[in-house]
Amino acid sequence: MNQINLAVNGTLMRGFKLNINLTSIGAIFIRETRTAPEYRLWSINNLYPAMQRDVVHGKAIIVEIWSLTPQGLVTILNQEPPGLLVGKIFLEDQSTVLGILGEAWVCENQQEITHFGGWRNYRIKGLK
Repeated sequence: MNQINLAVNGTLMRGFKLNINLTSIGAIFIRETRTAPEYRLWSINNLYPAMQRDVVHGKAIIVEIWSLTPQGLVTILNQEPPGLLVGKIFLEDQSTVLGILGEAWVCENQQEITHFGGWRNYRIKGLK
């Protein structure tokens, strides 16, 4: 069956509570990498992140690439909170993959955490 590569940037990553959503559908971890330096990241009520592309003010954000089936992608999307969606993500190696992004309304009035470089760094260093 055809596989799709998906970039995740938050609670779906290894070591976080929703990673089971990926592993339970047979998704396979490919690698950790960074986005092109064109993204900003927000903490949504300290529960999960939302990432948006911003070529002017963006930075590189750590993401994980997972391989899954098209049906697996549908399953993952149906489990995501409102305001998160799939779009093309530009990676530091100049390739593109599908990835989880946040709509503007979900990021409004939320804490920007771009300077941490990723959700894991924020959870380790930003929440004390």
